[in-house]
Amino acid sequence: MSAASRVLRGTLATPTPSNTAFFLCDIQERFRPLIWQYPHVVATANKMVRAAGLLNVPVIVTEQHPKALGSTAVELDVSKAVGRFPKTKFSMWIPEVEDLVVNKLKTKAAVLFGIETALDLLRNDIDVFVLADGVSSINRGEIPVALQVRLARGCAQWPPPQQTLTLRMQRLREAGATITTSESILFQMMVDSAHPQFKAVSALVKEAKDATAATVETFSANL
Repeated sequence: MSAASRVLRGTLATPTPSNTAFFLCDIQERFRPLIWQYPHVVATANKMVRAAGLLNVPVIVTEQHPKALGSTAVELDVSKAVGRFPKTKFSMWIPEVEDLVVNKLKTKAAVLFGIETALDLLRNDIDVFVLADGVSSINRGEIPVALQVRLARGCAQWPPPQQTLTLRMQRLREAGATITTSESILFQMMVDSAHPQFKAVSALVKEAKDATAATVETFSANL
């Protein structure tokens, strides 16, 4: 059953620490002066990476042509990522990532954040949650396009095609992806305040409160 069909039937997987992976896409040093509101993307990614440590969620990191574009932003500690993959493809869905996700982690839900996110997960029955406060692009107007980059087909164009916001968001949701925020997905994953890491995650969310508020306000058009 496709992700879009699962949306209609209400059978999407509930993201939990045991069935979810975080995907950090191409947040690299060379992009720092080029990406719109880059510090906000880094702030959200930093919160998610730290939360992953608390919740024991695997983090998968990709870097686009790192020899030319640099490694992952220095603010982000990805030393405990389950995989850090260099690539040239304009998508995270490279063979090494596919093998890790499908055969080893057996991931059911994916939380995506980063630069020009494009990932063919839906065709592998993985439910995709894109962080509206965690993705950006070189041009502000292209961000909603980057959010959907043909998720149903796993095909990204560069640069992304110019479409109206309404149509872009409609296509994203029709493909079966869910647009959410970093704070929302973290509490959704814990399900209950009785979760053993609830206090620790709540403290992290509180610590990042001001930065999160500013980021959500900045990227509100993504929602």
